[in-house]
Amino acid sequence: MKRIRSAIFLLVFASPGILANPYMETLPNGLKVIVKEDNRAPVVVSQIWYKAGSLDEYNGTTGVAHALEHMMFKGTKKVPAGQFSKLIAAAGGQENAFTTQDYTAFFQELYKSRLPLAMRLESDRMSNLALSDKEFSKEIRVVMEERRMRTDDQPHALVYEKMMSVAFQNNPYRRPVIGWMGDLQNMKADDARAWYHRWYAPNNATLVVVGDVSHRDVFDLARKYYGRIKPVPLPPRKPQIEPEQVGIKRINIKAPANLPYILMGYHVPVLRDANHDREPYALDVLAGVLDGYDSARLEKALTRDDPVAVSVGASYDDTGRGPGIFEIDATPSQGKTAADVEAAIRDQIGKVVKEGVTDEELRRVKAQVTASHVFHRDSMFYQAMQIGQLESVGLSYKDVDVMLKKIGEVTAEEVREVAKKYLKDDGLTVAVLDPQPTKGESHAK
Repeated sequence: MKRIRSAIFLLVFASPGILANPYMETLPNGLKVIVKEDNRAPVVVSQIWYKAGSLDEYNGTTGVAHALEHMMFKGTKKVPAGQFSKLIAAAGGQENAFTTQDYTAFFQELYKSRLPLAMRLESDRMSNLALSDKEFSKEIRVVMEERRMRTDDQPHALVYEKMMSVAFQNNPYRRPVIGWMGDLQNMKADDARAWYHRWYAPNNATLVVVGDVSHRDVFDLARKYYGRIKPVPLPPRKPQIEPEQVGIKRINIKAPANLPYILMGYHVPVLRDANHDREPYALDVLAGVLDGYDSARLEKALTRDDPVAVSVGASYDDTGRGPGIFEIDATPSQGKTAADVEAAIRDQIGKVVKEGVTDEELRRVKAQVTASHVFHRDSMFYQAMQIGQLESVGLSYKDVDVMLKKIGEVTAEEVREVAKKYLKDDGLTVAVLDPQPTKGESHAK
């Protein structure tokens, strides 16, 4: 699958009737409630987004945002541990949660008449979480095992983690969302309690509801279930400005694997003002030109014309509370090295800088954006995700139409200029996987 992870891919041309909403109301306690009516099916998606992720963690407690996400399912005074999920399942719904660098979100998908159940349960754990020492000591072991399975034993994930830790000098993006193992091993329930009381409050949250509902009814339910929760004074968020990089950084990672792998990360800006920023939109299109469709430049040049790689990709996320990274990754072909692949990638970047991109490439990428939007619009969950993400990184759900319009205005010269300005050595970090024998191979020897 091609990986253009841009917020503009959360936008879409909507059918008549959908564009009239979302609707938004802020409760007296600071909770922002956004409702999007979509009556194509008798279901509803409810998501609560907390503006608190690994970006807000302190040294020594990395991973606490994600650990607290786990603990949110461990019960309140009214709802014993494990009952939250059972009650949602019994109502014919499903639920889960996720933590990122920028935010933590919890969601339920269920029949529209069961929305009050979801709100009752979710609002309860916003202010009444039990957080016992016993439950935490068990759950932190689950988190540590998750880290082993998803990062320590996954060479590409390990390379990404190490690359980020080197690419950023000051910004907390340098720390993994799941946390460093040493911090997890020494984490206590008090760390999770402190995080919960610091950030889990209505004035640090956005409730997003999408589905076959009336926005007026949803606002009434929100006032009933969330309105009684008191706001808390939020800690000041100090700017954590990343120093300008002044030379290429390289890191070599040894890990059991069958093939080498290279990940290149360039420092780039992200959207701060959807109306006036220009460069992030050009970077979106650049990612599409390099890797947005089957015959995009990197795929064609590196895996077909001169097959130095078995796979190659480019990705860029144009939203985030912190700084951006433009990534290019590849797995070398048999007999080729990471250095061979890096040289080929640099050659393609050089061609964009020197020759620019064609009108046909621009048209193709923009058409791909629109097609992706239309496809994803079928999902109510995806619609809720676009709203929650934009609101949680400091943008607005109202920026949706603006962003789609802006991507359509990107010119070939703007794409060439951002490639020239940002895809350069002074902002580059290169991480290379040095494959070591796997356990099976070691045993055979």
